[in-house]
Amino acid sequence: MSASGTSSGHPIATLDTSIVPRLPASSPTLFEAKKNKNLSFETIAKALGREEVAVAALFYGQARASPEDVKNLAKILELDESLLESQLSGYPDRGRQMEMPPKEPLVYRLYEIIQNYGYAYKAVLNEKFGDGIMSAISFSTKVEKETDEKGEWAVITLRGKW
Repeated sequence: MSASGTSSGHPIATLDTSIVPRLPASSPTLFEAKKNKNLSFETIAKALGREEVAVAALFYGQARASPEDVKNLAKILELDESLLESQLSGYPDRGRQMEMPPKEPLVYRLYEIIQNYGYAYKAVLNEKFGDGIMSAISFSTKVEKETDEKGEWAVITLRGKW
């Protein structure tokens, strides 16, 4: 692990303060502790036994933390467990932090992918599975990095129950 808290050597992600009004109280608490400890989502995820994106979703209030998550986050981030339990005890309020269309360029590109390929995904999925939808509840995702002679590539896997 490098001094930046990630195996990639890139700086850790911190909280964009412009979206704080749309986030739960737990987000500033978690991000400040993450920043103070200089920990990446990769490092925290390994300690929690969870995927990086799932942990980041906890930080943004987009996923529900289990009692075990709360206990382990308090330990890893050196936070008061009762404070975290209080802040993370509610149900997620998904989707509130984002304006539509998104203004942040990377988030916009993800939105644009669905704009451009959404119906193509739907057609191919319908041909493979029949009528239905992919769950965003029984769902997992991960981000990986590939490197070849043309450069670095982001590989995003979306896995949802049909």
